[in-house]
Amino acid sequence: MDSLITAAARALATGDPLGALKRIALREDAPALALRGVAMAQLGELDRAKALLKRAARGFGPKEAVARARCIVAEAEIALASRDLTWPAKVLDQARVTLEEHGDKGNAAHARYLEVRRLLLIGRLDEAEGRLAGLDPAPFPPALMAAHELVVAGIAMRRLRTAAARAALERAESAARRARIPALTAEVENASRVLNAPAARLIARGEERFLRLAEVEALLASKALIVDACRYVVRDANMAVTLAKRPVLFALARALGEAWPGDVSRDMLVARAFGGKHADESHRARLRVEIGRLRRMLRKLAGVNATKRGFAFEPHHASEVVVLARPVEERHAAVLAFLADGESWSSSALSLALGSSQRSVQRALDQLAAQGKVQFYGHGRARRWMTPPVPGFTTTLLLPAPLPND
Repeated sequence: MDSLITAAARALATGDPLGALKRIALREDAPALALRGVAMAQLGELDRAKALLKRAARGFGPKEAVARARCIVAEAEIALASRDLTWPAKVLDQARVTLEEHGDKGNAAHARYLEVRRLLLIGRLDEAEGRLAGLDPAPFPPALMAAHELVVAGIAMRRLRTAAARAALERAESAARRARIPALTAEVENASRVLNAPAARLIARGEERFLRLAEVEALLASKALIVDACRYVVRDANMAVTLAKRPVLFALARALGEAWPGDVSRDMLVARAFGGKHADESHRARLRVEIGRLRRMLRKLAGVNATKRGFAFEPHHASEVVVLARPVEERHAAVLAFLADGESWSSSALSLALGSSQRSVQRALDQLAAQGKVQFYGHGRARRWMTPPVPGFTTTLLLPAPLPND
C-alpha cells in the first residue's frame, strides 16, 4: 500500500474525509475508489459513496477477498445510514466470515455491529442481544468500543433498563473522546439526551405529567394498575393483558383508567369507544356487551363495576390506577417515531421496521404529508421520507419492542 493510500486511510479513521480526499481525489485505482467512497459517505453523499464502493469492489482482483469484503461492509453501513433495510443481510454475513477467516478482527466486529444495529432498528431485540453476546470490545480501538456501547445502550433503552443504558453511554462517551471523531461524539451525545427527555405522559386522578425513561421503568415495577397506551396493554407488576387487537376494549379501559377512582358515564364511554355523540338503546346494548368482554379479559387484574351513571375500575391487587400515554398523541405515531431520527426512510424500509404492509405505510405517509408533518424527495422507488425530530421528546416507547411483562 503506497503512502498516499495510507495517509488517506488514517485521515478517514480520525474523521477527516476532506483530508483523505486531498490525497486520493483524482485516483481511479480500486483502493483509492474505496477510500473515496468512505470519504463521501462521511460527508453525507451516500449515493455517490455507494457507486464508488461498487466500482472499488469490482476493481479488486480474485486474490483480494479481504478488500472486497471491506467494501461490502462499507456498503452495508451506507445502506443502514440511508435506511435501506432490504439490503441483503446474507451478503454482509459472508463478508464478515471472510474477514474473520483472514484475521481482520476489527472490520469483522464492525460488520457484526452493523448486523446488530439493523436488528435493533426493526425491534428484534432477542436476536440483537444474541449476536452481541459473543463480542468483547476490549481489544478493539476506541471507535469500535464506542459503537459497541451504543448498541448495548440502545438495547437497554428498548428494554427499559435505564441504569444499564446510562452506564453503557458513559463508557461510549469515554471511548468516543479517545477516538477523537466529532461525528461519533455527537452520536453519543444524542443518545444520552434520550435518557433525560420526556418519554411518556402519566395520567392519574385527573392530572398528567411527563415521565422520563427511568420514571417509566419505576412505574412499571410499581404496584399500580397501568393502562399502557404506548403498547395497548393493561398491566400490573405481575402480569399483562394485551388489548392491541381489541381497540374498543382498550378505549373503554383507558377511559376508566383516566377517571379512576371515579366512574365514567355511559354516554362518555359510548363516545370514547364507538364515536357516538348520543347514546341510544343500540349503543347502550353494545356497551353492555363490550363491558362484559372487558370484565372477562381483565378478571385477574381488576373488576369493572356498574355505578348509577356508568362504570368504574376496581383493581384487585393494585392500590392505584394510572394511564401511561405517549408524549404526543398521533394516529400515525409509530411512523413518526421512526422518521424522528432525522434520517430519510423509504416506505419499504418503514414497512419492514413496523411489521406492516407497504400500502398501509404509504397511506399513513400520504396523510402525514398532507398535514405537513413529513416531507419527501425523489420519485418512485427512490422516494425517501423524513421529518425533523420533535425537540425534547424521546420516541423509545413508540418503537416496536417488548416491554416488561409483555
